[in-house]
Amino acid sequence: MNILQLLEGLTLRRILWVTAICAVASGAASWIFVNTYFDLLLTALPVGYTSMLLFTAASNVRQAAMPREAMQILAIVAGSILGTILAGLLKGRDITQMFHERLAGVTISMGLGIGFGCVVVATIMLREKYARDQARILRAESERHQLEKGMLEARLQLMQAQVEPHFLFNTLANVQHLVETDPQAAARMLDSLIRYLRAAVPQMREAHSTLGREVEMARAFLEIQQVRMGARLAFRIDVPEPLRARDFPPMMLISLVENAIKHGVDPCCECGTVVIRAEEQEGRLRVCVADTGEGVKPKEGGGLGLANIRERLKTLYGGAAALVLEENAPHGVTAAIEVPAAA
Repeated sequence: MNILQLLEGLTLRRILWVTAICAVASGAASWIFVNTYFDLLLTALPVGYTSMLLFTAASNVRQAAMPREAMQILAIVAGSILGTILAGLLKGRDITQMFHERLAGVTISMGLGIGFGCVVVATIMLREKYARDQARILRAESERHQLEKGMLEARLQLMQAQVEPHFLFNTLANVQHLVETDPQAAARMLDSLIRYLRAAVPQMREAHSTLGREVEMARAFLEIQQVRMGARLAFRIDVPEPLRARDFPPMMLISLVENAIKHGVDPCCECGTVVIRAEEQEGRLRVCVADTGEGVKPKEGGGLGLANIRERLKTLYGGAAALVLEENAPHGVTAAIEVPAAA
């Protein structure tokens, strides 16, 4: 290691802290010893700076033969001894004089330096232990969040997978019916279905979508149903262009549209209409599918499809989203998904 690596962490802030500690310690010692404040400060500063340099170097040594804490304490001891000698030299004393005539003073200086240094080491060790504990807590918290996120994604994929075969099998059953009753219409419907699947299947298992993408999938589905139902089905889409770029959970709108056909228009009406609308109200994006047929009775809850939507909304948004079923005058049902507009 080079000198810069050994002294890594030796900041101006640390130097100022050591200087302040030496100044305060010298002031306190001047009440006990006969030495003047500046004489004590001239002793404390070399001890403090030397101990700080050696302590920093000991903290940065890699692959040492002893624990880092032991090296730091030895650095404080060595720094106190060297700093005391340096202070004596700065005061014009020679080494022989310091360790014979002034041995008591030198010993006191070294003892004070070692004592203060050990307090500093203990403080730093406690701070590092606290920092390590906090880092472990943060890592554990991060791992817990990642696990919860993985479980949430798996749960959403499972619920979303329940929608796909339900939707696809119903559509294929319609194609099979038309093959037996109207081959030409079956061919047109199959062509529309192929174009729809090419656009939709790559998106079915995505965790995120936009309102515009979901609306176009619903449009393709309604066009397929028009081939089967002919003049019995009309539909209208009223979704402002600025809202089409908003985030919207995948495969929910198509479930509402399928329910509107299956439980609303198809079983009861010679001519029914499905309307898809979207608007933003008070920070919430509201997407509605209204039909003029029998519809899904609000008290019945709409079966698996709507229960699936409710569960997925709860999983994604907690209590910030909702599926609302209302009567559509003069007859039919309006199903509305409300999610946070910023989502």
